[in-house]
Amino acid sequence: MAKSTDTAVVMGAGPGLGSALARRFVHAGMKVAAARRNAEQLNGLVKDCGGAVRAYSCDATDESSVTALFAKVAKELGTPRLVVYNAGGFVRKSVLETTREEFERCWRNACLGGFLVGREAARGMLAAKADGHNCGTIVFTGATASLRGGANFLNLAVGKFSLRALAQSMAREFQSQGIHIAHVIIDGQIESDRAGRSVAERGVDAVLSPAAIAEAYYQLHSQPPSAWTLELDLRPYVEKF
Repeated sequence: MAKSTDTAVVMGAGPGLGSALARRFVHAGMKVAAARRNAEQLNGLVKDCGGAVRAYSCDATDESSVTALFAKVAKELGTPRLVVYNAGGFVRKSVLETTREEFERCWRNACLGGFLVGREAARGMLAAKADGHNCGTIVFTGATASLRGGANFLNLAVGKFSLRALAQSMAREFQSQGIHIAHVIIDGQIESDRAGRSVAERGVDAVLSPAAIAEAYYQLHSQPPSAWTLELDLRPYVEKF
């Protein structure tokens, strides 16, 4: 179960969900490492949280970068007991227009990075063994595309399908060893600075609140080992599914 002294890592701490996750974990009293390719883009988040968040630069698709991140976080904040893989990004194109480079880059961002981050997180949790029945929690952010591919969305769906398979495989390997693996399907658009137009057009109830999603992630980390969730889907109450 969650402890206020836990260390959390948010990989992909963008202005929407990533920042909301960091703020929620700080509110719980956790030590938070926020990571993205350019750590300078996290200055606003660090300032808003009064220094309770530490910013780190990391390319989730680069093995040495991920390994270095976890080593540095463990040294400065302690071994992470909550790790969220929230990195992503894709190119919306048809199959015929998509280049090999675009396809591979999107897959690397969605899935390869999840593997590298998840592996390093699991290694650290197992080595620490703070609690044999609950070594920590690893959460992967999925999407509607984790379940079905759509026209012009292959660059999102292929990576998200793969990330879901990774989460399932890791859960079956590590659950008995005390690591809670969870995959969250975000079924809808998340409210953020970039979603302002969508909010104005569709209404605030039609988009997911980053703070509300972050609360769900924290509750996953708080679950006792006798009742762990593997997959959770979240959507606005007005969303059709």
